[in-house]
Amino acid sequence: MTETAGSRRGASARRTWVRRGAVGAGVLLLAAAGTGWLVYAKLDGNITPDEAAAAELARYEKERPSAAVRGAQNILVIGSDSRAGDGNRRYGRDSGTERSDTTILLHLSADHRSATAVSIPRDLMVDVPGCRRTEGGRSRPMFAMFNYAFQVGGSACTIRTVERMTNIRVDHHMVVDFHGFKEMVDAVDGVEICLTKPIRDKAAKLRLPAGKVTLDGEQALGYVRARKSLGDGSDTDRMERQQRFLAALVHKVRGNDVLLNPVRLYPVLDAATSSLTTDPALASLRGLYDLVRSVRDIPTERVQFLTVPRESYVYNANRDQLVEPEAQRLFERLRLDLPVAVADSRGKSPASRGESAHGSSADGDAKAVPGRPDEPAGHASPAPTFRGNTAAENSCE
Repeated sequence: MTETAGSRRGASARRTWVRRGAVGAGVLLLAAAGTGWLVYAKLDGNITPDEAAAAELARYEKERPSAAVRGAQNILVIGSDSRAGDGNRRYGRDSGTERSDTTILLHLSADHRSATAVSIPRDLMVDVPGCRRTEGGRSRPMFAMFNYAFQVGGSACTIRTVERMTNIRVDHHMVVDFHGFKEMVDAVDGVEICLTKPIRDKAAKLRLPAGKVTLDGEQALGYVRARKSLGDGSDTDRMERQQRFLAALVHKVRGNDVLLNPVRLYPVLDAATSSLTTDPALASLRGLYDLVRSVRDIPTERVQFLTVPRESYVYNANRDQLVEPEAQRLFERLRLDLPVAVADSRGKSPASRGESAHGSSADGDAKAVPGRPDEPAGHASPAPTFRGNTAAENSCE
């Protein structure tokens, strides 16, 4: 068949449109890739690596405990009360020092089936080793309140103090400040809690009604930090409030598809990474992604929050001391990646786990419960129950 001039022109036009379409698609792909890279680079650059802590811990590597179970991870999460920086100055004068306002040892099981967050009271009396001071020089070993470790020697001193107290290897650590906490709560559009009575707290700038309340970042910070005007005024009561709030935060993130929606996930990641100082291994989006990937499928009923067994210090009722042997029993089970259970102040254990608790004292004393069927051979001791809650529990029920 003879090709006409009109058909040649039509074929040429089609080829032109195909080339233009290919070029346009290529430009769009490059633009998307470029935008993705810019987003990645921004989030990746937000995280501050804690190089000083890494160097200090390497100095004492021989005295640090070794990891007991391959695949299990222990992460120390430190909430700093630093007033440095524009976002934190409103909470008080910057004295040039900072303390650990909140410290949580997060244990992730090797099988990625459970996570246990253990709060350590800031007023707990402990042996703090000699540490490199943040302003230079070295401190002397001292028996002092737990948050003195962070004040004198930062995260490295806090990690060494925790490891000496628990004999648990701290694999990673994170430090979060006031401003970062607020931004994370606002990024998920607030967190719902339930109040049994109204709150009127001038110091914390809180004025909230009873019932279900959605807290924004500023309100959430006041809620988890308030001490003297809420509950019984103790640090233990405040830690339990923090645990309930964190459980509600986990529930909000998991229940609203935040992790699966890029539009909602970006502000959460931006807020989280902007506020983080971590060990070098976690100081990248890849490091954080690997961590999140290892825990994202854990059911909320197996995300537990509890406080170390504690009681008033014998020489000062305003300080705490560990309750033994319950505390060492908890630390040993976490170190060996063995299960523990939690129950609320009424001794009620989460029914979804098929466990029966036999009570738990207000001070967090451990009580024996029947052994778990997944208990490894050679470790048939019963899973003890500690006062706490899970991310699946509804504080309004």
